[in-house]
Amino acid sequence: MAATPRVRKAVAVPEDGSVRDQMPEKHPVDEKLPPLKMMTSGLQHVAAMYAGVVAPPLIVGAAVGLSAKELTFLTGASLFCAGIATLLQTLGFWKIGAKLPFVNGVTFAGVAPMLAIVDQTKDKDDALPIIYGAIIVAGLLGFVAAPFFSKLVRFFPPVVTGTVITLIGVSLMPVAFGWAQGPNPAAEDYGSMKYLALAGISLVIVLLIRRFTTGFVKQIAVLLGLVIGTFVAIPFGVTDFSAIGEADIIGFPTPFHFGVPQFAAAAIVSMIVVMIVSMTESTADMLALGQIVEKPADEKTIAAGLRADTLGSALSPLFNGFMASAFAQNVGLVAMTKIRSRFVVAVGGGFLILIGLMPVAASLIATVPRPVLGGAGVVLFGSVAASGVQTLAKAGLEKDNNILIVAVSLAIGLIPIAAPEFYHAFPETAMIILDSGISTGCVAAVLLNLVFNHTGKNRADDDEVAHAMEPGETLSETRAPAAAH
Repeated sequence: MAATPRVRKAVAVPEDGSVRDQMPEKHPVDEKLPPLKMMTSGLQHVAAMYAGVVAPPLIVGAAVGLSAKELTFLTGASLFCAGIATLLQTLGFWKIGAKLPFVNGVTFAGVAPMLAIVDQTKDKDDALPIIYGAIIVAGLLGFVAAPFFSKLVRFFPPVVTGTVITLIGVSLMPVAFGWAQGPNPAAEDYGSMKYLALAGISLVIVLLIRRFTTGFVKQIAVLLGLVIGTFVAIPFGVTDFSAIGEADIIGFPTPFHFGVPQFAAAAIVSMIVVMIVSMTESTADMLALGQIVEKPADEKTIAAGLRADTLGSALSPLFNGFMASAFAQNVGLVAMTKIRSRFVVAVGGGFLILIGLMPVAASLIATVPRPVLGGAGVVLFGSVAASGVQTLAKAGLEKDNNILIVAVSLAIGLIPIAAPEFYHAFPETAMIILDSGISTGCVAAVLLNLVFNHTGKNRADDDEVAHAMEPGETLSETRAPAAAH
């Protein structure tokens, strides 16, 4: 019996005989850049988020009463764990990792609850083990809940994501302003002209590089601004290089250095609440980053990203780190530089691990004065807010419903910034959520979107605002009269 001959499908070949042009192009997120560009751009991400990573361990460590050497160890451990979490997020494996240019670090949302745990612990030597035990439980529960939590993505249309992205940028602005005023809020010279001038100089340097350079130099404007700003700060007496000589060259974060994790019910509950807040903010950040890199984060991507967050959080206590979460300032860096490769951020994660293993390297980056960071932060955080405005421009704001959603959500999200004492009468446990304008604004935007755009049949759905209303003008006066039936 004769074999049936195989029939090959005809493939159209270009006139030059190549088929390369027919191959699907890689998305910029999955591109690998030249080594030098990868390293400098990755280092720029580290510089942008360094202060945010080291601040929580310094605050909590000081509350526990750690010595200067132990504080250095705790800081290095946090950097090391941030690097691991960043690699999980950018490179990923199985169903873990959003595989977006996403930086992870210690979340600020956990600082207040951790300080409360320290205050409530009689023997301060048990404080960190209790915190670590609570983070492990919260991380594991969050990992299990990630695929269910990700289904909330359907409730994040542009009117919601644009509002949240804008809030992320605006909420980070006080951080930049705080850095600009100096390293120590309790110091007499905090907010002096010396510090503000340095912040202004750093901002101008970044802007000039962005305006008058092109190509790669333009893309690393923030990194160059930080380096140049640091040298400019030397005559001001603000740059301190003494830490470099005192730091050890090598230092591995010994597992369970502060003791075996302990599990206390109250601490676990508080950390679970923090995990929910952290997952909400990470979801918003992933949606924002997806818009910026033109690779929208779908339900599958968010679930994988949340798994990386929560797994990183569960593993961090092993190496004496804290709860991991997305860093919004690096979203701003991606928006500004237009470098969308996740491998660039993965290189940044490698630098974080290296710095965590080399205290002398950490001390080198720590020489960048806070005011210099503040000047660069204005550009970074402002870029996030601008991206939110771009998203809102596509959100159908000609509809009254959407205008109300944005207006009220922004107002609620700005309360912690505009009126920090607004919630002073609320229970301390509620402050975990209420102190985060990103979380409250996000929840408000989602709920208002459900009420106005998904429940019942509202005539207002068709209402459009043709122009901004004048004082005293009614909504009906802004529209043409309806045709008679």
